[in-house]
Amino acid sequence: MAARVSIQHEDFDVGAEIAALRSADGGVGAVCSFLGTVRDRNDGSDVSAMELEHYPGMTEKAIEAMIDDAFRRFDIRGVRVIHRVGPLKVQDQIVLVVVTSAHRGQSYQACEFLMDYLKTQAPFWKKESTPQGERWVDARVTDDAALKRWGIESRNG
Repeated sequence: MAARVSIQHEDFDVGAEIAALRSADGGVGAVCSFLGTVRDRNDGSDVSAMELEHYPGMTEKAIEAMIDDAFRRFDIRGVRVIHRVGPLKVQDQIVLVVVTSAHRGQSYQACEFLMDYLKTQAPFWKKESTPQGERWVDARVTDDAALKRWGIESRNG
């Protein structure tokens, strides 16, 4: 069985990741995916690059626990999460979440749940390069509100 979580510096192939998740399960009737990329603006400033840091071991364990929670909440068949770390340029892929299920509704909900968790609770730190210098990116109130609808309180107090 392939790993459910990968934290890596290398880029990834979205199509290959989806194909691998589907390949061994004839019961899959729906695949929902989310791909996050580095954008060129944030909070009103131009962004030329981003660097992501994490705690090895701790990050994977936290995401694995979140995936276990998704399996308890939703009728899903498979999950794959890839998150890149290190220096990234504008338009680089950052994160991929893929969820399979028998029917679309469960995969949609689980994919959104996993992204809401990743945005607020996974131990990643983002630093953006802007014309004004480098800055750390804080969690957004809207991300915390998105997590709260799943009955989870943010730890970003």
